[in-house]
Amino acid sequence: MRMVRALSAALLTLGLAAAPAAADASPSPSQDASAAPTRAGTSFRTATEFEQGQRATASGSTGDYLYWSFPADTGQRPTVRATVKLPDTHAAQTWQIDVYDGLRRRQACQYGAQTRTAAADAPSVELACVLRTVRAWSEPWANDPLPGTYYIRLTATGVATSDLGLPVDTEVRADSKDIGGAAAVDGSLSEPLVPGIATKSEERQEEAAVLAGLEPEDGWASGWWSDRWVWTAVGGVLAALAGVAGYALTRGAGRPTRVPPSA
Repeated sequence: MRMVRALSAALLTLGLAAAPAAADASPSPSQDASAAPTRAGTSFRTATEFEQGQRATASGSTGDYLYWSFPADTGQRPTVRATVKLPDTHAAQTWQIDVYDGLRRRQACQYGAQTRTAAADAPSVELACVLRTVRAWSEPWANDPLPGTYYIRLTATGVATSDLGLPVDTEVRADSKDIGGAAAVDGSLSEPLVPGIATKSEERQEEAAVLAGLEPEDGWASGWWSDRWVWTAVGGVLAALAGVAGYALTRGAGRPTRVPPSA
């Protein structure tokens, strides 16, 4: 029974140690509203960077393509939301939000109103796109989301000619839910998919560092650690406890007493 108590204490210690580790794994969004950008790019190369948790705003014209970018790491399930404030007077308009990964592959939305039509003279339109969970590694032929920079493109797809060029105010935000070990896979990318990561010359690497200035607050995940390791260890300890308890219940009172033969 001493061994059972010792293993129970070890299990409790392991559980207490695992809780802070799991909490630290989830990213904390930036709360510095003053650092949030107030403009948008017009292409992938000029996309305006912002951190998850920030609200990026921009003024533009109906018919423009507006681009932003943000970092997403392994185990995160990003949700992108956009709000477009329309002019007081306008015809019916259809707006769409698209999200692309670091390879500029369009990523499908699991759910959310990716495209919406605003009725004539409607004050605003809201869009949302919930992506699939970012994986640490994927087959070359697959279209799975991978860690790195993600691009947001916001535009109006169905606009009357009379509405082209009308001013609009836009707001976008990206947040992530940490899925954890449930989405862990074997293998990882050698580098996250950020702009200029494949450049080799020092001059181009410095230029790429400017383009890829944002990353998760605690750095990019190495790809080998996940909370799956914690639960594997907990399962091993529980199995050991079950084995010791089963032995203690079935071993009986010990060896039987030897009775000397009668004379």
